[in-house]
Amino acid sequence: MSNTRIAFIGAGNMAASLIGGLRAKGLQAAQICASDPGAESRARVSAEHGIKTFADNAEAIQDADVIVLAVKPQAMKAVCQALRPSLQPHQLVVSIAAGINCASMKTWLGEQPIVRCMPNTPSLLRQGVSGLYATCEVSPTQRNQAQELLSAVGIALWLEQEQQLDAVTAVSGSGPAYFFLMIEAMTAAGVKLGLSRETAAQLTVQTALGAAQMAVSSDVDAAELRRRVTSPNGTTQAAIESFQAGGFEALVEKALGAAAHRSAELAEQLGQ
Repeated sequence: MSNTRIAFIGAGNMAASLIGGLRAKGLQAAQICASDPGAESRARVSAEHGIKTFADNAEAIQDADVIVLAVKPQAMKAVCQALRPSLQPHQLVVSIAAGINCASMKTWLGEQPIVRCMPNTPSLLRQGVSGLYATCEVSPTQRNQAQELLSAVGIALWLEQEQQLDAVTAVSGSGPAYFFLMIEAMTAAGVKLGLSRETAAQLTVQTALGAAQMAVSSDVDAAELRRRVTSPNGTTQAAIESFQAGGFEALVEKALGAAAHRSAELAEQLGQ
């Protein structure tokens, strides 16, 4: 990426996160630019990262090697169709817009090399994970460029089939909300057990953070970590058995299946 020039179409939170990650990795401000219709968004990202900004998308991509589409899914069709006359064959298009498949983008952009990504909101803290899928037009060099781009805000994992992005959406794209729901529920339960809301929230959030760090750093899987915490006939076993009696695993499977199904539905709707 040392000589790669990157243009962001859209200067919202996710774009700003990626720009910050790239700058932290050593990319020069002169290598990055962004366009956005909002003067406030342009001013903010320019002031924070020292990059050049544009109101016009076509002007922003003139010298770019990589074009990152960081716009709302509902705006993608119009943005892509407007960009098409200004695109050059060598330019890699990276989409971080949820629910827009590669077939739709090819219809709107032409036969550009495209990498479709599904990042998640912890990317804003550079603790994200992204699923990536590349069309056949993407070269090995361009795959590396996309890998480094998304790795600037966390982990980037390549997928063999585009349809797997629906599963990525269900697991990691929507996943932070599931953990937030668990935090809400545990905090509320702690309050009912006699704790103050502040204490229950602190205990829950720190426990979630510690458990995640243990899972990341451990050389065993989550099931083994759970077994190590669960003493026979102890308090943890009582709680785990209560979860399982309520159909916990089946409920999680059903919920993620619903998210994946909705992801596929949205791709069809937004691609029309």
